[in-house]
Amino acid sequence: MPQFLKLQPPFEARLKLLENLPQFTSEREEIDTLSALKRVLACDFYAPHPLPEFPRSTVDGYAVKSADTHGASESLPSILTFSGEAPMGQTVVQSVRPGQAILIHTGGMLPPGADAVVMLEQTQLNNGADLEIFRSVSLNENVILIGEDVHTNDLVIPAGRIIRPVEIGGLMSFGATRVEVNKRPIVGILSSGDEIVEPATQPQPGQVRDINTTTMSALVIESGGDPRPYPIIPDNEETLSQAVMKAYNECDMVLITAGSSASTRDLTADVIKKLGVPGVLAHGVNVRPGKPTILAVCDGKPVIGLPGNPVSALVIADLFVRPVIRKLLNVSDAVFHPGITARLTANVSSAAGREDWVPVILSSGSDGYSAEPIFFKSNLIFNLVRANALLHIEADVTGVLAGAMVQVELL
Repeated sequence: MPQFLKLQPPFEARLKLLENLPQFTSEREEIDTLSALKRVLACDFYAPHPLPEFPRSTVDGYAVKSADTHGASESLPSILTFSGEAPMGQTVVQSVRPGQAILIHTGGMLPPGADAVVMLEQTQLNNGADLEIFRSVSLNENVILIGEDVHTNDLVIPAGRIIRPVEIGGLMSFGATRVEVNKRPIVGILSSGDEIVEPATQPQPGQVRDINTTTMSALVIESGGDPRPYPIIPDNEETLSQAVMKAYNECDMVLITAGSSASTRDLTADVIKKLGVPGVLAHGVNVRPGKPTILAVCDGKPVIGLPGNPVSALVIADLFVRPVIRKLLNVSDAVFHPGITARLTANVSSAAGREDWVPVILSSGSDGYSAEPIFFKSNLIFNLVRANALLHIEADVTGVLAGAMVQVELL
């Protein structure tokens, strides 16, 4: 086990893993824009026309020539002639002439001749004819000009962007009801272990239900991948090798959750080494939970051996599986982990030189947020179910004292 003992820092291990992945050419598919939420845009989207396409009012009020309002105040209002109303949803043909004002609604087309809009509450209409204006407006005040949002041929959404509701709205503003997105990478998921049985099976003494396949499948879906679960594999090198090779040939990425013993971890590493070069890049990562992690790239395809216990597997998947899926999707966006500053409620120890990820229960009170650490054994899944955030302790820190303000990442 000498290779296993060479624990690598998680950041360095992740960088090595990503650097050894070739540029992945994701296949594209065209889908309804409304179905594209959280998908990755396959190609740059350029504005086919300006937005807005006509000058529009941002308020309810009166379209005017701004020069006609200069010097207007409550004590000395400007008096303009009310000249009608700009219809909504139609081309406005009536012009605003000097000394005139036309009623306009929010989003309505600015009439020809007008160059500003006075807000309704800053006016008073007398006898349906004379409009008093109590505040002057400047050129283009309360107006959005043609192309003020985007110009024709502007790059408005770059390729690699994860599509959010706002992108869907932006695409629809151009009538783009169909959009090209990158296909989800297929991620093969295998669980191994003589003690593992399907979740629907009643375990016998000494057996446990397989939850890694389902939790990893959910994480892959959440990360943008397409999970492909395989049957549970016994701790047998030939059977494991055949199953891993099948998944390797059929998928874009392979995840293997190994048994808990050192021998099964070595067995998994030996099987992965046979898949291609450069092979295993890291066999052991200096992080808790999740030290027995295998990171590999085999002939350009990522293969990750996850710890058998579910909490460790989930933590490691967050550190390594998510970034790899993002690279396979050609995601160009920066990664932002939502975090909150909270006061730690208990001392948390840590070993120097090792990163720790500690589940915490985040709660709010009159004096802000508090984070209660959950002290757990790494194979107990409901310790993580009860948590709603993770406290990250850096490798050069030997612990955090109760009362300290810490940053926690939301789960």
